[in-house]
Amino acid sequence: MTTDAQNPLNQGMRIRLLCAVPCVVFFVAFWLLPVAVLIALPAQQGWETYFLVLTNSRYLESLLNTLWLSLATTLLTLILGASVGIYLARRRFFGRQTLISLLTAPLAFPGVIVGFFVILIGGRQGPFASLTNELGMGRMTFAYGAIGLFLAYLYFSLPRAIASYTAAAEAMDPQLEEAARVLGATKWQITRDAWLPQLLPTTIATGAIVFATAMGAFGTAFTLSSQFEVVPITIYNEFTNYANFAVAASLSIALGLVTWAVLYAARLVSADANPVQ
Repeated sequence: MTTDAQNPLNQGMRIRLLCAVPCVVFFVAFWLLPVAVLIALPAQQGWETYFLVLTNSRYLESLLNTLWLSLATTLLTLILGASVGIYLARRRFFGRQTLISLLTAPLAFPGVIVGFFVILIGGRQGPFASLTNELGMGRMTFAYGAIGLFLAYLYFSLPRAIASYTAAAEAMDPQLEEAARVLGATKWQITRDAWLPQLLPTTIATGAIVFATAMGAFGTAFTLSSQFEVVPITIYNEFTNYANFAVAASLSIALGLVTWAVLYAARLVSADANPVQ
């Protein structure tokens, strides 16, 4: 009886172990091994290579460019996304679903296409350059520098924020707002005490995703960053144009650490905002 009772348990354990094998192989081959090689590469040129992003002015400037651009994109995305998302959640009008579909349509566009859109508007042959030329200011452009990248990142990120805030605002408890209004709360007090606490988890999650996406965006930056260098392009140049694998690995580690730190901080703040009951 004991042997018969144990056989199904042993068989189930073997099945689970066999199912885990592909996961372990995938984890080792496509995450653990590449990360180990990435960390080991800079050591070939000395341990100081790990700190190039802090000691080399060009690499440091590239990192700072990436940081402030990502932060600015995140801040404006959250502000606009929250405003549009809350409005769409609280209003019912003809064509609302069509408008939401149009606003979120850029989710289907890769970064290269988004960059191409910016070039069509703010490039050398775009309507903005034609307008400034007619005004006697020459063919001015904004597509190939910080402004072009910022607008492209915003265009790429805003649909995600709108979709997230619309869903979150639709799920808000209307009784909290009604109770605050009955107690004589002002619009600002209702926003502060009823809306913001309910939208805080969405704000943290959306902000973290937007920031991480902007930090690592390559397709858009590759299309537009001829006059403004960010870390993904610096990594690409070191790896492809100069075959400087150790420096590329060092920059990749720095970019990954900064992005991971922000995501980790977001998880901590989110956990504090939603304590386990």
